[in-house]
Amino acid sequence: MNPSVPRKMFFTKGVGTHKEELHSFELALRDAGIEKCNLVQVSSIFPPGCKMISKTQGLKELQAGSITYCVMSRCCSQEPRRLLAASVGLAIPADKKTYGYISEYHSFGKTEKEAGDYAEDLAAAMLASTLGIDFNIDESWDEKKEIFKISGKIVSTRNVTQSTIVKNNWFTTVVAAAVFIF
Repeated sequence: MNPSVPRKMFFTKGVGTHKEELHSFELALRDAGIEKCNLVQVSSIFPPGCKMISKTQGLKELQAGSITYCVMSRCCSQEPRRLLAASVGLAIPADKKTYGYISEYHSFGKTEKEAGDYAEDLAAAMLASTLGIDFNIDESWDEKKEIFKISGKIVSTRNVTQSTIVKNNWFTTVVAAAVFIF
């Protein structure tokens, strides 16, 4: 087993509000439980054989100060009544020896469900293209799910999404992350 390939991954999310933008980000990371790590953002590959674990289990495996790789989505605003969403989607192939895809998506004005579905859709589209599945981004999600089921090549999709409404003129940050464990 290659020590540079993550063995496990977990999802987490958080929200933070403060008069300073950077501090609101720190509070969102704290809410997500990953503020104690030196986070390195990576791109979109879910490693072959990687196991999804719970947030509780994943947080127990993190050490303060450790270099921690993640795919993260982040959205921030200080506009009162602004709806924010940050989402990370995952598409897992049926063949465990094949890699999957992770997507990050952030938006203003989309609900948690809308942002989460879109992030899953992005991850599934990337995976579908590598597996040779004909995938029309303009079809409805239900139509695409049928194509995935019929192809037998994509076993599941999921997401983690944090949304909130800015309640005052302080900065509000939402984060969603897929965190890797080695």
